[in-house]
Amino acid sequence: MAGAPNHRKESYVAGTSRSWLSGLSGATKQDILELASAHSVRFLRLTFTDILGVNKNVEVPASQFAKALDGDIMFDGSSIEGFVRIEESDMLLTPDFSTFRIFPGGDEKNRVARLICDITTPDGAPFEGDPRGALKRQVARAKAQGYVMNAGMEAEFFLFKRGADGAPSTNTYDVGAYFDLAPVDQGEDARRAIVDVLEEMGFEIEAAHHEVAHGQHEIDFRYADALTTADNLATFRFVVRDVATKFGMHASFMPKPIFGQNGSGMHTHQSLFREGQNAFYDAAGAYEMSAVAHHYLGGLLTHARGMCAITNPLVNSYKRLVPGYEAPVNVAWSMRNRSPLVRVPARRGTGTRVELRSPDPSANPYLALAVMLAAGLDGIETQASSREPVNENIWEMSHREKRRLRIDDLPHDLNEACDELEKDDVIQSALGGHIASHFLAAKRQEWREYISQVSQWELDHYLAKY
Repeated sequence: MAGAPNHRKESYVAGTSRSWLSGLSGATKQDILELASAHSVRFLRLTFTDILGVNKNVEVPASQFAKALDGDIMFDGSSIEGFVRIEESDMLLTPDFSTFRIFPGGDEKNRVARLICDITTPDGAPFEGDPRGALKRQVARAKAQGYVMNAGMEAEFFLFKRGADGAPSTNTYDVGAYFDLAPVDQGEDARRAIVDVLEEMGFEIEAAHHEVAHGQHEIDFRYADALTTADNLATFRFVVRDVATKFGMHASFMPKPIFGQNGSGMHTHQSLFREGQNAFYDAAGAYEMSAVAHHYLGGLLTHARGMCAITNPLVNSYKRLVPGYEAPVNVAWSMRNRSPLVRVPARRGTGTRVELRSPDPSANPYLALAVMLAAGLDGIETQASSREPVNENIWEMSHREKRRLRIDDLPHDLNEACDELEKDDVIQSALGGHIASHFLAAKRQEWREYISQVSQWELDHYLAKY
């Protein structure tokens, strides 16, 4: 790999058997303690995300494992973005035993493991500002109607060089394009190391490849139920950045880091299953899709503008959602092209699903899946119309043609997206009052800071002219 340290796979992979992963769904406290001891785990990371999707953790040594597994580790919630005021700061970390994983590599006699946690108040009640809790509420809502949401997220990312001072840059290691390989794709060694670590942690990796833009990559892992997928995405982002650092690189999930290049998306495939069968499939239905699928799709279209602030939460997100770079800007669906917001892949039967193409990998995966599921369930409850598919290239349509077909635009910037979120009671309800208000306050502040800046573009265009 030109310009980067030459690391061997053994630097990251411990080589331990993963057979114990299959039994974790019903794990007990004693099971976790025995696993930690058997695999020489010295430190345990109790992980969670703030409302903006940033991974956080409290790390405890082996002497505190039993206390941690009892959910007795307390932290200061007032220090976490969007959690609570200082007057009500005490929060508890309640671990989900099924998420126990040992990080590969390092000292085999002093390993590090992690547990993903729910956030509770000192009296044991779920904290209403916990993003994972928001998703669990929607999963429970779907279950009450007989549905299980399955989802797969394709999170793209960039691998950049670091500057002489070690700071991240936007200089890439390659000028590769879609599906290119070495020597054009010089990020493949790091990408393979990332795959190795993910597989050691129980991921089923389906594919890994170079993406369209220079220095851009994608690693696809198998779909799962919504909560597992969100947990996996949070883990995935940590692993990608950690391994990249060991290669002397910086991995970024920023949606649009380079002008003139494609941005990074997080296309989200989703379906509902009932009693083990795909509820989206109906051989006799329109386009071999069931009424449930059409109404779910209609819900996504109805609430697309309202949930955009959650699925595309940065000022920078809207520099990806522009015509000409394969990202959707129009609220419509299709089976034959990728210019609309939602695509229905050709597979039918068990593989029947819809693909929402607007989200980007800066989104909090728990909140993103929560609002998508809420939108789809609302569509089913209200029997929302999916409209007709738009199989022409929307980017080439006139404004008049789009009006005739009732094709709306997604919000054009973060401020407009926040306006739409404030108007959408279904999406706000899915988030809960605490998350909705704190999220909007944080994003309004982000927007105010952004519009007060003087950019290089403005200096280049106005300084000498006026």
